Amino acid sequence: MASLQPSPALNPSPAPAGTLPDQTVWRGIALEAAAFERDLAGVDSLPAFRNLLKTNDARFKSLFQAGVPVHELVFARARLMDELLRRTWIQHFEAGADDLALVAVGGYGRGELHPGSDVDLMILLDDAALESRRDGLERFLTFLWDIGLEVGHSVRTVEDCAREGAADITVATSLMESRRLTGSAALFERMRATTGPDRIWPDSAFFETKQQERFERCHKYNETAFNLEPNIKDGPGGLRDLQMIGWVAKRHFGASTLRELIDHGFLSASEYDELIDCRNFLWRVRFALHVLTGRREDVLLFDHQRRIAQQFGYRDQDHNLGVEQFMQRYYRTVNALCRLNEMLLQLFEEAILLADDSGEPQPVSRRFQARRGYLEAIRPNVFLRYPFALLEIFLVLQQFPELKGIRASTIRLIREHRPLIDEKFRDDMRTRSLFMEILRQPHGVTQQLRLMNAYGVLPAYLPEFGHIVGRMQYDLFHAYTVDQHILFVVRNLRRFYLPHFAQDLPRCSAIMDRLPKPELLYIAGLYHDIAKGRGGDHSELGAADAERFCRQHGLSSFDTRLIAWLVRHHLTFSMTAQKKDIHDPQVINDFARLMGDQLHLDYLYLLTVADIRATNPKLWNTWRNSLLWQLYEATRRALRRGLDNPLDKEERLREVQAQARQRLSVTKIDRERIDQVWEGFGDDYFLRHSADEITWHTRAILKKRHDPRPLVMARDDPSRGGTEIFIYALDQDNLFASITSILDQLGLTIVDARIITGHSGYTLDSFTVLENSGALIRERGRIKEIVTSLIHHLSRPDAVPLSPSRHISRIQKAFQIPTQVDFREDAANGRTVVELAAWDRPGLLCRVGQAFMECGVQLHNAKVATIGARAEDVFFVTDRENRPLNDAQKYAALRAALVKHLDEPEA
Repeated sequence: MASLQPSPALNPSPAPAGTLPDQTVWRGIALEAAAFERDLAGVDSLPAFRNLLKTNDARFKSLFQAGVPVHELVFARARLMDELLRRTWIQHFEAGADDLALVAVGGYGRGELHPGSDVDLMILLDDAALESRRDGLERFLTFLWDIGLEVGHSVRTVEDCAREGAADITVATSLMESRRLTGSAALFERMRATTGPDRIWPDSAFFETKQQERFERCHKYNETAFNLEPNIKDGPGGLRDLQMIGWVAKRHFGASTLRELIDHGFLSASEYDELIDCRNFLWRVRFALHVLTGRREDVLLFDHQRRIAQQFGYRDQDHNLGVEQFMQRYYRTVNALCRLNEMLLQLFEEAILLADDSGEPQPVSRRFQARRGYLEAIRPNVFLRYPFALLEIFLVLQQFPELKGIRASTIRLIREHRPLIDEKFRDDMRTRSLFMEILRQPHGVTQQLRLMNAYGVLPAYLPEFGHIVGRMQYDLFHAYTVDQHILFVVRNLRRFYLPHFAQDLPRCSAIMDRLPKPELLYIAGLYHDIAKGRGGDHSELGAADAERFCRQHGLSSFDTRLIAWLVRHHLTFSMTAQKKDIHDPQVINDFARLMGDQLHLDYLYLLTVADIRATNPKLWNTWRNSLLWQLYEATRRALRRGLDNPLDKEERLREVQAQARQRLSVTKIDRERIDQVWEGFGDDYFLRHSADEITWHTRAILKKRHDPRPLVMARDDPSRGGTEIFIYALDQDNLFASITSILDQLGLTIVDARIITGHSGYTLDSFTVLENSGALIRERGRIKEIVTSLIHHLSRPDAVPLSPSRHISRIQKAFQIPTQVDFREDAANGRTVVELAAWDRPGLLCRVGQAFMECGVQLHNAKVATIGARAEDVFFVTDRENRPLNDAQKYAALRAALVKHLDEPEA
């Protein structure tokens, strides 16, 4: 067997003959290579080749699981594949043939081969061999497929290579990475010469086109490396970014290894080591993915994340899941690769596109100057002499918004001098003043905080922030890592302040306009989730961190208390709106007392909106917008009324009834007929509906008094942020289950339910719904379809509730959680509150309704909230006699019924 020679394609470092790149062959791989040589020598049939491949794959899997460094495995698999292909080639073509060559291209051309990767081959022919070699080539390729190789192949002449390479940069790149396996060396060298940069794709055109490719690729992945299910190859910071560095280096410098970039002055030794560490980690993840799935797979799906984390030895801790630790390592790796890629590409741009334009420096401050639109340090020792300049540089960028960013050479200086950010640095009044000045600037706050995070300055200056960089939360609720989420919150708060975003959320912009110090919100945004993953209450821990920051940075006692209060209560607004009955005057009075004054209400409302909108793009919708605004307005009225003069239920009843009577009087409906209808409604109905809704319902009920069918109406209701469906029908045990199953069949999401059982045996049910996508229902035809379907099914009282029809997604299945049920008594309203946490999926509320029906439980109100794959719903219930449950046996029976219906396997 021939020695395992490193390929001439771009590898991380040169290696002596007979070794794998980067280090001497590990003894175990050498033994495997010897075994492969012995086995290959005796192979002469298709089944024998196929068995040899399977045996070889199993050997490499065992080596990987035994902890052999992945880069050794990746290069060794390619070398062994070389030997197999050469052996196969000589069985189909005569030795010494000078009219064709077998060439490795793509990743295999670089001498890299993961378990599931295609073996990319090009068969290079001279013009005369096209026809004479056709049958032999077909037999050769068929043989490769028959023995189980995943082969990607092309058949080209030298002229084909030149023509197709000139037309398509992907082909040109593949040819640039090509490696001759066997066959005519002269033919191969002629192809290389014909497709070189002096013939097709000169350096500048190649670089510009690759830059555009990268831009489009990053845009496809939402410009972020922090997707929940990242593509480890094509996503930002993935292996493709590393490959792009290699392509440009090879095209422009003729570099065959990344290490040669050190000699060219584009990489330092430490940066090279960091690049290789990043590559090896991503290779390890990719190798594991291929072994786990048995195929080529580059997307790190949720289910794969958990299993690979276990395989890599990550173990759950009290407040940090093993999968979260693994993914934090992943996100930090791709972020580091992104930053190195950005720096190198800027250096390449200067060397390739701007080589003849050195650019005249334009001083902008004592320590910095602008060159070709980028900010740079005036001298290499600026940060050493003036450490505070590590913050000052970002303030200068804000003050000169026309600058495009920081020059690559200065980015390298920042990276080298980050260790200067220590306790002495943080205690310096100049650095503290600079940080606060950055937050108070009229422009560029979010942009500079992101740059500070990207270059490692923000985590170094705020060590508590450093702990959450790259930290994910393994659920479907949080779409971003904690550090990215925090910076999105600050961005959202900034947009409330900036006039050109005023039309996005005009109410929020109007409130922000009257706040005296917007920067207090930015600090609260920075700290609201900063204690995630530490254990304990992250709101309390974050409040303590925020208070410490404020004192260190010279904020007043009032501002310090306000920021700490905001961090401590950053979840309170949304939890009150989503889990409590905000139609209950007592709930509003208690919330108003917690706010204390209009200023605290304003600050907390804005922080809450910014937080929700930054958690998950799918989370914010018209209903949540409406819900939070209802709570804000009700609390504002309570504060204006005075905390010592709270609104009570009787006053609220009189107020809403008077408003409804006034509206009904316009329609000439007399008081007696109104009283007849209202007599059966009960107080709860008037407390939980607006005067407009009461008017709408009353008029419709009077019109259908003699119609035996259920009354069903639907309308778009901007005040509730969705479509309101009202159902007036004879009460029956399975009514809630039936209604929710019908709505599920219609592809609707229920976001709010108000269930009122009147004194006359009729139920008055109001549901606020959205399309399953979270969108408003816009078309009149769609509303008509909903009403017609409900009337049709509800007119058959004995009908069994429909089974869920919607598909449970792969992602939902990955996050199944056991059902949890808690009870508390609402003595003031004579109801039992059931708090349910369960795996969200289609038909959930129908199943809840069936459990209620079995236990003789009557539903009065429901607060429906979905937190990723987790449903967190609150139900206000009584027994059939309208009494609270308030009994351990009833609690146990209802809990058992809910668990049975919600945790039973899907059919």
